[in-house]
Amino acid sequence: MITSIHTLIYSDDAKATRAFLRDVLGWKYVAEDWDDDWLIFKSGPSEMGVHPTHSEWEGKTYDHPRLHSIAIMCDDIDATVSCGQMERSSEAQSRNASTVA
Repeated sequence: MITSIHTLIYSDDAKATRAFLRDVLGWKYVAEDWDDDWLIFKSGPSEMGVHPTHSEWEGKTYDHPRLHSIAIMCDDIDATVSCGQMERSSEAQSRNASTVA
């Protein structure tokens, strides 16, 4: 069973986006990586991070396209995959039965 997700927002102004999520929406954060400006926000059992589209760290420059990423998390990957396969098989059988009727 999927228990949560980890999402990322890439922003041209990550610091402002984080401030908006923290100060305007009032979202709590679960982690402060490196400094107070790098926050990971709590969103129910899930998390959401905001990454800059351009940054420099330890003398290296990083550029990322303005996109978003979602990672699905679960406690037991084998059970989750098996459950998903069973649900898809059951849905297919239901569709087939309704087309025959």
